[in-house]
Amino acid sequence: MTVVDQPRQLVRYGSPTGRWVLFATVLGSALTFIDATVVNIALPHIGREFHAGAAALQWTVNGYTLSLASLILLGGSLGDRFGRRRVFVTGVIWFAAASLLCGLAPNVQVLIAARVVQGIGGALLTPGSLAILEASFHPDDRGRAIGAWSGLGGIAGALGPFLGGWLVQVSTWRLVFLINAPLAAAVVAVALRHIPESRDPHAARSLDVPGVVLAAASLGGLTYGFTAWPTNGPGSAGVATSLSVGVAALIGFVFTERRSAHPMLPLDVFRSRAFTAANLATFAVYAALGGVFFLVVLNLQVVAGYSALAAGTAMLPITVLMLLLSARSGALAQRIGPRLPMTFGPLVCAAAMLLFSRIGPHAFYPATVLPAVIVLGLGTSLNVAPLTATALGSLDESRAGIASGVNNAVARAAGLLAVAVLPLAAGLGTGSLTNPATLAPVYRTSMYICAGLLVAGSIIAAVAIPTRLTRPREPQNREMHCAITGPPLRADSNT
Repeated sequence: MTVVDQPRQLVRYGSPTGRWVLFATVLGSALTFIDATVVNIALPHIGREFHAGAAALQWTVNGYTLSLASLILLGGSLGDRFGRRRVFVTGVIWFAAASLLCGLAPNVQVLIAARVVQGIGGALLTPGSLAILEASFHPDDRGRAIGAWSGLGGIAGALGPFLGGWLVQVSTWRLVFLINAPLAAAVVAVALRHIPESRDPHAARSLDVPGVVLAAASLGGLTYGFTAWPTNGPGSAGVATSLSVGVAALIGFVFTERRSAHPMLPLDVFRSRAFTAANLATFAVYAALGGVFFLVVLNLQVVAGYSALAAGTAMLPITVLMLLLSARSGALAQRIGPRLPMTFGPLVCAAAMLLFSRIGPHAFYPATVLPAVIVLGLGTSLNVAPLTATALGSLDESRAGIASGVNNAVARAAGLLAVAVLPLAAGLGTGSLTNPATLAPVYRTSMYICAGLLVAGSIIAAVAIPTRLTRPREPQNREMHCAITGPPLRADSNT
């Protein structure tokens, strides 16, 4: 697949233009990375200011994730067709405008609506950052550029909770959103001046609009139904209708993608047993992680009595451990095969869930919280890199884009549904997530459920992930459409 319009546009890693391209893509991606973490820290303050119930707080998180998960594959397709810089810049501007609306929201209903709009911007800019790196840099420098993007993005993700906790504690939760505007302005200015435009001349000329609509309807119907269930009950017309729409839309999505000439999700990718297993494991693992990162920070503030800043930095060792160990874990999986790391990594994470379940009132960080955080960091470091590499490497290299996009969408959909379902499954009922007496037992049960999901992910890996991954070869005359341009699997890749 051709990823640039003209070879003369390629930039070198050490050049001034190369550094500016890295700056724009890293900072643009960091907007979404940081926002996804700091909002959890602000939830107790949002709940108190708006007198918001559990469902409203869940939708404050899920409104963003819903639109992002539904549209991220479309965002990659739009970049391939209309220009990656153009769609990236549009996404950044869209994200910033929605962030301003979030920060100025007069009530929780406007905040949720703005979060949905913000997710649309995230879906436009997120796939564009890696695609721009692959399209802009010389083949000899792409590996270094993507490595730098990953490392710097990890640092941004580590600083995000600290910054968010500090802003909430010294000022107001609204600054968590308002700070995005000046950062976005810097990204747009640099991108327009320094990032060369690129597109895929072989991209499909038609977009899979029915697939997009049905995917959004499916995720939205299921999320709304499960979120409303604790308050309204399973017999209410709204819950039953919403869940029915979600299931029907999911069936319609599968049927549509099977018949579409240019599907958003080509179903033939699931003929690969390794790819299917990797995505099933991704769903189980990321559902658990989505629940953990939603509930632990909330529990630390509401039940354990931590400040927003302390709760925001409590999980920081996880990011540090992943920065230090993920590359080594990937190298280990390449040497011994992905099955063992993907089997034992989730089991280590499951042990961390049992440690997290002990966090109660006045929990002492070094003795109660830190051990759970370290064990979770070790487990995720062992599992995430092999999991991602298996999902990408299970298909022919020409389909790396769709492999990356599907895996990304599966992970985000898992987190979305986890936030909707976990409080219901843990027995929240009509209680409030900002009430310590209500949250404490729900939190503890949720950690046990997350442990079970991680064990399920481990079993899937042990049974279905091959000991050695062999990339299949596609017929040379087969037409391909990549919805998202993923990172090259070799530093010299030109596809």
